[in-house]
Amino acid sequence: MELMQQTPVDKLQPLLVNMLKGGSADLRQMVTAGALANARTFGGEDYVGFHAMMALVPAFEMSRELPKARQALPVLKVLYRNTARIQARGGRRNEVLRPVEPAKLAGDKPGGELLRNAVREQKMQQAEGIFAALATELPPKEAYHELLRIVQDDTYIHNVAVAHRAWEMLDLIGREQAHTLLRQSVRLCVKEERDRIKRGWPEPPIRTVLPKLLDQHKLVGRKLGRRKADDAWVLQMNQTINKSTQEQAADAVAAALAEGMDPEAVGEAISLAANQLVLRSTSSRTHGNSLGVHGSDATNAWRNIAHDRRCLPHA
Repeated sequence: MELMQQTPVDKLQPLLVNMLKGGSADLRQMVTAGALANARTFGGEDYVGFHAMMALVPAFEMSRELPKARQALPVLKVLYRNTARIQARGGRRNEVLRPVEPAKLAGDKPGGELLRNAVREQKMQQAEGIFAALATELPPKEAYHELLRIVQDDTYIHNVAVAHRAWEMLDLIGREQAHTLLRQSVRLCVKEERDRIKRGWPEPPIRTVLPKLLDQHKLVGRKLGRRKADDAWVLQMNQTINKSTQEQAADAVAAALAEGMDPEAVGEAISLAANQLVLRSTSSRTHGNSLGVHGSDATNAWRNIAHDRRCLPHA
């Protein structure tokens, strides 16, 4: 990890290549070191930094599909960007993450609700302490479920993408690192809430729309349905989503889930709608910072989260 933080970026690639050739490290270990160096340096608060973190698992997966002689290329590319940004921010001496004492969770409110309240009040230290307690007292997956209360509190793409990629990363580097990686989401959510207040932006509509729809369609605590959908149903739902306002689209999705439709079918329709945003874009911004690409990223993250049947939104 220190190698990723302290190695001058112009010397990083030859060093990593020699380590791979000599067998002193493999790509999984390099991804692990890069992820931990990233988390400690940026704590989820640096725009370029968390994009580098989110790219590590996809790069590793890409490497497994390439011929052996080229497998290192996608990983080396992301590690270069990762270390370049770490160096630009001062390296190890400017680490953001510091040891945090778990808070004492008193009262009868779920830990995730306490965490959400602290984030809404922009109290970084309090939010960090609450999540540290959750990560200490609960198995990693349950702590992750509680974390999702703050992730679903806004529709900002990076809130969900960082949480999803951090959780996905644990399959590579081990769930004993859950607190280190997932606390990035806590810090990012607090930062985004502070920025929203500072800019005078209104409270995200999802905070009122989602509880209303969950109550209206009686979805809280309901077991998800298994009704399969044919292509015609998926296409019709896709068209409804495309032609509706945000609240209307959310209502249509909630109604479909209440009718027992398989979430996979609903997710397919949402994915098609997001893809159409990409294909129909008239913007010259063709890289990641576009509505269509961000919509596709968010859809991918939420669908992966929803594969776990326990991850229905909380009221």
